[in-house]
Amino acid sequence: MQDRGGRRRELSGSVPAELEIPSPLNGCFARAPSAGGWPPSRARMARRWCVTTRMRHRSARLPYLYTSRHMRISLAERALGTTARERVYTALREAIVSAELAPGRRLSENELAERLGVSRTPVREALVRLREDRLVAIVPQLGTFVTLMDPAAVADAHFVREALEGAAVRLAARRAAPADVAGLRRTIAEQQRADAAGDADAFDRLDEALHRDLCALSGREVAWRLSQRARGQLDRVRRLSLPEAGFRAQMISEHREVVDAVAAHDPDAAEQRLRRHLRMALSSLPDIQKSHPEYFEEEA
Repeated sequence: MQDRGGRRRELSGSVPAELEIPSPLNGCFARAPSAGGWPPSRARMARRWCVTTRMRHRSARLPYLYTSRHMRISLAERALGTTARERVYTALREAIVSAELAPGRRLSENELAERLGVSRTPVREALVRLREDRLVAIVPQLGTFVTLMDPAAVADAHFVREALEGAAVRLAARRAAPADVAGLRRTIAEQQRADAAGDADAFDRLDEALHRDLCALSGREVAWRLSQRARGQLDRVRRLSLPEAGFRAQMISEHREVVDAVAAHDPDAAEQRLRRHLRMALSSLPDIQKSHPEYFEEEA
């Protein structure tokens, strides 16, 4: 490894010779020595990160993705919250969910703070929240990484979302007024226009709006907040599914079916249709794993 002056410095401690650690300065791999020893705790953490997640990047370089200047929308442009903490969290979560900060990538508080135009404090706080969402892993002495996608974590996120939103839509079906239903139908019409224009980002924002409004109609807005925090892994799969042929059109059709049940004040049908709709993302998971194997943890 190198110090701040660019000079090589030796690492102390014990770690397997084959374990390669990404250099935090130049994005290249620096091989840890097999003798001399790291402290046991650091060696265990390194082994845990590189072995249990089975990162696929040992034989390639790991450049920091946020140094790219080719993002569709800059992180700063998406930082639209009310406080610096919320702005940074929202921007980074969106970049991770959309795979602009790809699974396995290493993050730097300094670089992210510079890109977002904030101090390191809100960046650090946002990364802690993202760790709670299972979207980043903070590994002592090694750095912060975007987590690889885990099918089991995706299933957990789906379980939570389906339970919360399924219960919420039942209440919405009992409470919805004609004006509420009209608003839901307008959102679906806007989604159809976004689909026709090929605007996947607008389509996704409208999808979020529709589900948020359904939860709001239930009178239990906490259902949306809890669902949003729990479903980060599921959202990653859903976003990768949007470009698939026919996926958006199917989503629109299923949205109409849900809203029709809400308009008819039929809680059973509304819940059944919403649950079927939410399972769409899971059905596309095998195809996404095949298309992007580097995004996923290897199966044991």
